Amino acid sequence: MRYRFNGYEFSGVHLTLSKNGKELEIRHTEARVLTMLLENRDAVLSKEQILSCVWQDKIVSDQVVFQNISILRRLFGSKAIKTFPKRGYQWKIHTEVIASNVQNETLKLRHQYSPDSPSNRLFRHTNVKSSYWPLVCVLTSVIFVVCTVFVQINYTQKVSNSAIKLAYIPFINLDEKSESSHKAIALEDSEGFDFTELKQLDAETFINAIEVVYPNLEPIHPFVLTGKIRTHENLTYLDFILKGPFSYWEGQISGQSKASVIAKLRSHLRNNVIYDLISNPHSKELKLAKLTLAHQNSPNDLIILLKLSAVYYKTGELDKSMAMTDKLIRVAKNQLNPLHVGRALLFQSKILRNKKLLDLSAQKLKLSIEYFEKIDDLEHQSQAWFNHALLRHEFSDYSTTRDSLLKAANLAYAVNNKLGEIEALTTLVALANYYNNEKEKYYYLELAENKMTNYHLPSYHFAKISYRYSTFAKVFSEKEPHLNHVLKLSEITPEHWIAQKSRRQLMEYYTSHKHLDKAQTLIDSIKVDNGNNSYLKALMAIAKKHEHEIEEYGQRSFEQAQLAGDRTLSLASAKLLCNQEINCDFYSQYINENTNVY
Repeated sequence: MRYRFNGYEFSGVHLTLSKNGKELEIRHTEARVLTMLLENRDAVLSKEQILSCVWQDKIVSDQVVFQNISILRRLFGSKAIKTFPKRGYQWKIHTEVIASNVQNETLKLRHQYSPDSPSNRLFRHTNVKSSYWPLVCVLTSVIFVVCTVFVQINYTQKVSNSAIKLAYIPFINLDEKSESSHKAIALEDSEGFDFTELKQLDAETFINAIEVVYPNLEPIHPFVLTGKIRTHENLTYLDFILKGPFSYWEGQISGQSKASVIAKLRSHLRNNVIYDLISNPHSKELKLAKLTLAHQNSPNDLIILLKLSAVYYKTGELDKSMAMTDKLIRVAKNQLNPLHVGRALLFQSKILRNKKLLDLSAQKLKLSIEYFEKIDDLEHQSQAWFNHALLRHEFSDYSTTRDSLLKAANLAYAVNNKLGEIEALTTLVALANYYNNEKEKYYYLELAENKMTNYHLPSYHFAKISYRYSTFAKVFSEKEPHLNHVLKLSEITPEHWIAQKSRRQLMEYYTSHKHLDKAQTLIDSIKVDNGNNSYLKALMAIAKKHEHEIEEYGQRSFEQAQLAGDRTLSLASAKLLCNQEINCDFYSQYINENTNVY
């Protein structure tokens, strides 16, 4: 059958989706789940029914259903699919059926298949109404084999025939000390790329105020590129950042000249996985699969290799992450690229620190600093000394921790990395508080605030100051005004991590102490449908004892956190649901498998 709803048109046979005549991409499993929902608009489909039909004999967890439902909600709106606690899901958008039955539509395609194919025999001998589920499952499986090849060829042709549209802010040339350095590097259109220069912006302003500036650019320019470029001993080094609707992609490239570096950048940016990952949330498993495929297609791309190692790290597979960085070191040495050797060693130090192999971590860190010093890379030296501070913290050595963070701040200052400098100082504040050094925690917090003022940073950066003051409080009555001030400073960036953490602390206190009027004010201020906000709604539902909403928002928070790869929130949502005795077998297993993952 074919269906129309809200400007979309979907074929349950072809598994294709379009809107206003323009074909849209939809993954196979998402399309099959959508087929089931549309075919059974008057029914509530259980997870078991969806798993049985879509995944058939494959061994998968309930989580795949959650993820596919979440992706469809993201595509069609949160109200498109309703969750019925302990029952399942139902399609809720008014839908027009174009074709009356599956068989008629299939007959149009019959010439593409052998007359004795399983799908044709099925239609000749099976009553559609009496065996609906096997029919749909077998049909979609058969058609998928042919459609997958067609879609892959069609997609490849689209990619090769269309230019990637990128807006860019001219790179800062660190070799030039004057303000003219901001216009030193420009990008011209070429085969495969359609560049638009954003002349009204400079890279430094964009990087320092990205949470404010990017949302105004996104409707017209969803992908914005900028960076910094420098030379050292006849080699050119580029640090770039590409911002997308969901996240950003950063990397480093080096070469014999600026022209060769720009050429390498163009080559790297042809990887379509980049735009996929920064445009949409992905579960860690899906991100891992996509980066693994990208690495197989571009085995010598050092940036993709480092990203792959980072995803292994986030999934808790530290040995695989270590193996990827070992490979990165070998490839980087073959390419005579000391920058990525240093980055790989720095990442290995982080892995070993989390495995509590502190002496080995220190050795790797020392080597990474030596590599960065050889190429006069102050930016990465700053990052290395920041990690050195965290390593010394593992030894409960505050004096050395402080000195390392101050060195990291000074190195960041030397390359005009204002945010890096502030991050080092505010981390020092947190650690001074941890070690009960009352004098220094206030001194460095005041220093950080003064620097923010001098740098004219947007207000949401100052929210970090108020948040640190809240951590000094001994009782909640002293903490509350600082957390509320964080929310005020973050009014234009309400989903910034500082605002999210502050809102959650307030919500947990208000709901546990029955201040439901204040809790409702927080709920009313929520504008975005995401995992953190669904979790707050679940807390409110618990306080009001609304069982239906507890399960709905708790499961939604878990689904959204999984899709975004947020393990901390996933665990919190799983614990909330398990404490409410909702599907505790599944969630307790998830908790046990993920609690000790780094």
